[in-house]
Amino acid sequence: MKVKEPQPTEYQLLQEGQIIFTFFHFAANLQMTKVLLEKKVDCIAYELVEKDGCLPILTPMSEIAGRLAPQQAAKYLEKEYGGKGILLSGATGVKPGKVVIIGGGVVGFNAAKISAGLGAQVVILEINEKKIKYLKKTLPANCKVVSSNRENIKKEIKNVDAVIGAVLISGVRAPILLKREDLKEMEPGTVLVDVAIDQGGCFETSRGTTHRNPIYLLDGIVHYCVANMPGIVPRTSTYALSCATTPYILLLAEKGVKITQENLELKSGLAIQRGEIVNKSLLAIENI
Repeated sequence: MKVKEPQPTEYQLLQEGQIIFTFFHFAANLQMTKVLLEKKVDCIAYELVEKDGCLPILTPMSEIAGRLAPQQAAKYLEKEYGGKGILLSGATGVKPGKVVIIGGGVVGFNAAKISAGLGAQVVILEINEKKIKYLKKTLPANCKVVSSNRENIKKEIKNVDAVIGAVLISGVRAPILLKREDLKEMEPGTVLVDVAIDQGGCFETSRGTTHRNPIYLLDGIVHYCVANMPGIVPRTSTYALSCATTPYILLLAEKGVKITQENLELKSGLAIQRGEIVNKSLLAIENI
């Protein structure tokens, strides 16, 4: 049992036949994926466990990451960190800041709620028509929902203060939706928060950072690309993750990997078994 994927210092501890139940994010770490195949371990990925079309273990973590994203954006907009030096809520006689969120799933929805609660002007871009209708019906009045395409992304980032990348395609690398050339359209001190960094990132200029060194400046733009964002609030995250994983832990403890033959949720999460890829989404990953 883990929270993060196996680390390089742990590779030597892996033994054939072990069951590893954790977040893996295979598409963002090909070296790890190759090691797991070579070691012939059984890998059940939190992020792939599916129930009724939802991801019951990933969802609470996505919810927390989405709620943290505007909080981090607001912090790094402070001048001390290289930000514009603005308050997202604005003030009497001063207009609020603008937050653009790319992706309207669990992360995007929660990021929009918190951004709107801070008083920011919010634009959320989503590609799915059903989600667009749901977001328009559910989000507060200071949230605008538009169709996600290249033209609209370029239009909305021109006068933005913070951009939150909230795109997820289960099991595969996140698509690049913001290019380096787009940074020229933004004012210096704009903040980018790439929540999709766990899956490789959805901004071309993103590279993974840590909670100790969370940001870097590139072309005058502040980048926050911390993998495992919920780790910064471990008390809340631990309770949320424990609630989501406990039923599956008990099943695995009782029957081992054989339970994946009976339980469809754990079967969907089984990614690698004794040196073989058994999950369709992993087969789409190139160069394994």
